[in-house]
Amino acid sequence: MSTTGTGPETVTLYRAPTTEADADAIAGWLRERIDTEVRVRDRFLSLYADDSLPEDFAETRVLDPYDPETGNTMVGIVRYEERALESPERAGGVIYDGLQVQASLGRRIPSAESGLDHLHVPLLDRVIGTWGDHDGRWHKRVNVLGQPALVSVPGLYEAPAKPEQYYKEQQKHAMLSGDSPPREVLENEVEGDFLVDDDPRTTDALKGYVLQAYHYLATGEAFCEEEHCRLHNPHRQPGVVEAQLREPAFCAEHAELYRP
Repeated sequence: MSTTGTGPETVTLYRAPTTEADADAIAGWLRERIDTEVRVRDRFLSLYADDSLPEDFAETRVLDPYDPETGNTMVGIVRYEERALESPERAGGVIYDGLQVQASLGRRIPSAESGLDHLHVPLLDRVIGTWGDHDGRWHKRVNVLGQPALVSVPGLYEAPAKPEQYYKEQQKHAMLSGDSPPREVLENEVEGDFLVDDDPRTTDALKGYVLQAYHYLATGEAFCEEEHCRLHNPHRQPGVVEAQLREPAFCAEHAELYRP
């Protein structure tokens, strides 16, 4: 049984064409679990880009991992953001304040679709983060819930921590060859399961994060505490694999809401 009548009437998912994520497959999975119209549109940052969007992104840049202040709108940075919007495959290495990005993109949703009855979920090719008052530093995130709900594809690989041995092998390989080791090397050398850039499991893993966005507006519940549930939000990669890629798909409570 789904949450019919309490959640958004429409969910629109936006593609991230330069990433491994398949928005159409995610939408198909979602349709099987909620009695809500699910649409798919092309990249949000292309459909709703305007002249001020590059500067908006420049203003949301995280400048220091231990400083809550954001933004650098120097001409060169704004030009970079213009190029990143036009050719997203050339962008990278920047963290953006997820809440500021959410507000910026929210202003660009057509007014007729901006209510909470129509949830917008852009799959983003950007790394987003939120500031942690409890420890005084920025934390990368896979998603930021609300309207619109942001889901960061690179955040899936970067936000949850990988096993410590992963970073050691990565550093060792970089010292010897000057670049990152192939996935096969890391998987052979590092114990534990984790996702890496362009992982073929990306689409399956993101399904639960998109459902979390719907679930939040439908119930007001942010995440599930049960580790074996797609609504769980783990802080480490093995937890992501456990929650998103292994059975059971949901805890007993959420299995009643969403067909496994």
